[in-house]
Formats: sequence, C-alpha cells, structure tokens
Amino acid sequence: MIVFKDVSKSYKNTTVLKNLSFEIKEGNLVCLIGESGCGKTTTLKMINKLLLPTSGEITINKQNINKMNDIKLRRKIGYVIQQTGLFSHLTIRENIEIIAKIEKMPLTKREKRTKEMMQMVNLDEKLLDRYPSELSGGQLQRVGIARAFMTDPKIILMDEPFSALDPMSRTALQDELLKIQRKYHKTIVFVTHD
Repeated sequence: MIVFKDVSKSYKNTTVLKNLSFEIKEGNLVCLIGESGCGKTTTLKMINKLLLPTSGEITINKQNINKMNDIKLRRKIGYVIQQTGLFSHLTIRENIEIIAKIEKMPLTKREKRTKEMMQMVNLDEKLLDRYPSELSGGQLQRVGIARAFMTDPKIILMDEPFSALDPMSRTALQDELLKIQRKYHKTIVFVTHD
C-alpha cells in the first residue's frame, strides 16, 4: 500500500533521512519509534506531502504521490496530531464533520457517521455541541481520532497523538486504538517516542 524507495530528506546541509526504504501493507498498524529528531515525523509528513523528499520515491497503491493532487491526497488520509489540532471556535460536531462537509457528504449521512464515530471512540453524543475547551485531554484526543476516521480513509497518520496525556490515559487510548484498528482494518502509521 505505502512504499518508500530510497527516500532521503535534507534541510540545507543536514540530512535527516538517507535512503529509507520500506513497505506498509494495507490494513497494518505500523509504529515508527525513536528519539526526538530522528526523522519519525518527517517520514510521516512525507506520506501526505506536507513535506517532500529530497530524493527517492513514495507510492500509495503503486501510484507516485508526487503525481497526485496535494489536497485530494490529504483529504483521503486521516491525520491525528499531538495537540489534537481541533479548532477552538468550532463545536466538537463541527470539528469532526469539517472535512466531510467540505467533501459535500449529504447531511443525513454526515449526522449518522458522526454518531458512529462518537460510538467508535467511546464518547457521549452529548459532547457534540460543546467546544474543545470544555473537554479533557483524553476526550480531545478521541475527537481527533473520530475526525480522522470520519470520511472513512484507508490510511490514518498519527503523530504522537497521546504523548501529552498522563500514563493511564495514554495506555487506555492506545488499547482503544488497537481495538478500533482490529475492527476497521485501516492502515495506520503511528509515530511515538514512547
């Protein structure tokens, strides 16, 4: 599904990644683990073209991503980041539905899908009309996961999504993520230093 072939990334005179080659098969959950600054997030961001490789080739389903439209590619990939990336001025519902709305998902389907996503991440639907400032850190991360899964992408990228949480919340969410992955069979690339 995702293939890196001799991918390198340099910034000015510093090489961050050199000749990185690997394949992630469809439906697998793969963790990139390492110290800060080793290139984990750089690797992740190259999958959805937030960063471009200096050399080498990245393909998704045998298609070179350099030949894909950036916006279309990103909208087909769910993305969960460390600090949730939720918009503080939007309700939880609006945050979860933002890409589905841009993609013109019909209202009834969007409403049904939002409820399914809240169930998937074990959050009460009563939270949908609240704002991010009214939720706990663990709840916010769950909302970030729900948003990433909302449009049913085949690929989910997760950049240290649980690192800011206390150890018990982190463990609970990691276990929950494994259950979700087993049920939905998404290809998940998970970056962590833990």
